[in-house]
Amino acid sequence: MKGRGCWETGSLRSFCNAGCLNKFHKDDSGDEEPASQSDKSELHGPLKTLSSKLEDLSTCNELIAKHGAALQRSLSELENLRLPADSGEKIKAVNERATLFRITSNAMINACRDFLDLAESHSRKWQRLLQHEREQRIRLEETIEQLAKQHNSLERACRGAPGLASGTASIASTAKAGSVQSAKGEASDEDEETEYFDAMEDAPAFITVTADPKHHRRSGSNLSGASEGHPEDWNLEDSVFESSNQSSYNESTGKDLLPRKRRRTRIPDKPNYSLNLWSIMKNCIGKELSKIPMPVNFNEPLSMLQRLTEDLEYHELLDKAVKCESSTEQMCFVAAFSVSSYSTTVHRTAKPFNPLLGETFELDRLEELGFRSLCEQVSHHPPAAAHHVYSRRGWTLWQEITIASKFRGKYLSIMPLGAIHLEFHSSGNHYVWRKVTSTVHNIIVGKLWIDQSGEIEIVNHKSKDKCQLKFTPYSYFSRDVPRKVTGVVSDADGKAHYVMSGTWDEKMECSKIIHSSHGSTSTEGKQKTVYQTLSPKVLWRKYPLPENAENMYFFSELALTLNEPEERVAPTDSRLRPDQRLMESGRWDEANVEKQRLEEKQRAVRRRREAEAVEALEEGKDYEGYTPLWFERKADAVTGELICVYKGGYWEAKDKQDWSVCPDIF
Repeated sequence: MKGRGCWETGSLRSFCNAGCLNKFHKDDSGDEEPASQSDKSELHGPLKTLSSKLEDLSTCNELIAKHGAALQRSLSELENLRLPADSGEKIKAVNERATLFRITSNAMINACRDFLDLAESHSRKWQRLLQHEREQRIRLEETIEQLAKQHNSLERACRGAPGLASGTASIASTAKAGSVQSAKGEASDEDEETEYFDAMEDAPAFITVTADPKHHRRSGSNLSGASEGHPEDWNLEDSVFESSNQSSYNESTGKDLLPRKRRRTRIPDKPNYSLNLWSIMKNCIGKELSKIPMPVNFNEPLSMLQRLTEDLEYHELLDKAVKCESSTEQMCFVAAFSVSSYSTTVHRTAKPFNPLLGETFELDRLEELGFRSLCEQVSHHPPAAAHHVYSRRGWTLWQEITIASKFRGKYLSIMPLGAIHLEFHSSGNHYVWRKVTSTVHNIIVGKLWIDQSGEIEIVNHKSKDKCQLKFTPYSYFSRDVPRKVTGVVSDADGKAHYVMSGTWDEKMECSKIIHSSHGSTSTEGKQKTVYQTLSPKVLWRKYPLPENAENMYFFSELALTLNEPEERVAPTDSRLRPDQRLMESGRWDEANVEKQRLEEKQRAVRRRREAEAVEALEEGKDYEGYTPLWFERKADAVTGELICVYKGGYWEAKDKQDWSVCPDIF
């Protein structure tokens, strides 16, 4: 998942050796409509092949007839010779069999010719049926589109709100009011035999209408110095909107940060290994993905800890959020950051390595980008990773993510459980949200593709502002853009301030709301809210992938650097994991051997720990079990959940190069 779902996340790109994941085309579900000329070629092609094969059979039949006649002549000559009585009978029997063989071969050729004639006559009928179905479908689509336009016009006319008729309307779905993502242990609904691609119908809808700035004056508080009466200048302070990717200024100290270190821009190309997926997966339906022994052919050369760290690829959104003057403005950037973490998953269908218990991963960019990150695998069953990020630019992020995953034959569901916390140092604004469900489709047959679906509710627990985002699941029948995300930012009183819109793989925009009203009630009894907004502003846009990314597991520029060897890291760091390093180098057979060794070593440690627990129980002693190195479990003051939070000591140990407390896991 990077996001990432991590596969986050998670994933399976080699599943079925499907190659790269393309954008959601209709052919992914087998519904692509070919052109009429293509239909004809598809029908005529097999007919031509059949005709050619029939000609071959006719040639063979002629040869059979020719040689059969010669054989019979030879047999007749033998019958005329003076031979013993029993020999004459045998020759006569052979002659009869040769005659039957010629008759049978002639019958076969005639049957083949009848089959070809029947296929030719029916091909014309098939063409007519296909053309008729296509024309019917086109007419239905045109009719539905016309009805939708008429319905929209009637709805606007009934409302009679000023300025709406001249606006550009777009329908968007927002997250359900008051809904909260399920907490840990509440993923049972995901275990049902259900499909995830049909659109959710129970969420209320809103309509956004872009207002003409010449006819509307701003109301409410000014935003970052935008002048009264000029709503086109509503955008947050220019310095906030400008990209801070290349910023090298340390705002806490007023000193320039060091220049960025030159890092690698490519890794060895992925080898072209083939593997029979079904031979491995047929006995795994319904099991936890983390409990299935998988060869590295299904992996990408990154661990789940590194995928989790990829959430920080667009960290500059949080640097910009620090500068915002109001909490609702800040919420827009936090919402864009929460969506950006899914941007790399559209192509990343391979599964990251499951971290070993006690495995860590650090990303120290304190001197270059102002932040440092640490992840640790704190539990193995269920697999859970704790993450802590500190930024000099004024924010801290922490999370503990447990991945629940189910393989159901046609698709794989990945449900990240756990809350993400983000706190800004100067304001004390504390944001909490949870991740959505990632679904990998076409596991057995077809092209692999991944979708994100569900709702995210981001809550600022200091100001009580909220942002409700909806990730619309892909549906073949929807006319919406694929991977669509929409939402509304509202304050503690429930007043909406911004509309969020975009896609989780490309960009997110926000639009300032200047007027809202209630629209008509639909036939299902749902009432739409109409928001008049100013022109949208782009908050986040995905970076382009590096050149040759399709041969490097579709890694982003950041992902290419995550497994780059570094000095002074802990001996438990993912960069030092031997099977992952061998896989990245293209030595997959050796990587599989090494992976089995590491997993057996981990199982031996677990068996020893279980034996110690039994022994302590028999002696009436307390047994604490496994304790994380750099994190400790505490009750969260906001959510009330028990989560692992950073207790300190890692970076001090790195400075001293004292890793004596680290276990030998590799």
